[in-house]
Amino acid sequence: MVFWIAIFAMVCWGIAPVFAKVGLDNLDPLPGLIIRTLTASIFALGSMGFEGSISKMKNITFITWVFIAIEALLATFIGDLAYYAAIKKGDISVVTVIMSSSPLVTILMSIIFLGEQVTMIRIIGAGLVVVGIMLIV
Repeated sequence: MVFWIAIFAMVCWGIAPVFAKVGLDNLDPLPGLIIRTLTASIFALGSMGFEGSISKMKNITFITWVFIAIEALLATFIGDLAYYAAIKKGDISVVTVIMSSSPLVTILMSIIFLGEQVTMIRIIGAGLVVVGIMLIV
């Protein structure tokens, strides 16, 4: 089941940049990001209301809020704003491949800050990602 959920997510992430590219044709990246974030927030809040999990928000610890807020700042604001600026000016087929190589940074950060192990499979996988980016760009 997890595999099919991941495939569904991949298809959504693959289709979405086409709509963003067209939507940003006459729109600056920041207002586009605001529209995107508000739309996603409305759907997320509606989903929480539907499943009855809004009350769980009060049980979230301060440190959890801090870590999620930092992630939101880096990924949802700064990262997505840079992504929108890049797809507005560039080819989405190139921009999305470069952006999708973010696991390279995640692997490095997980080794440095979380003490995760370096394995030969991870090294080979990261190398293949780098080669793939060089072939496309």
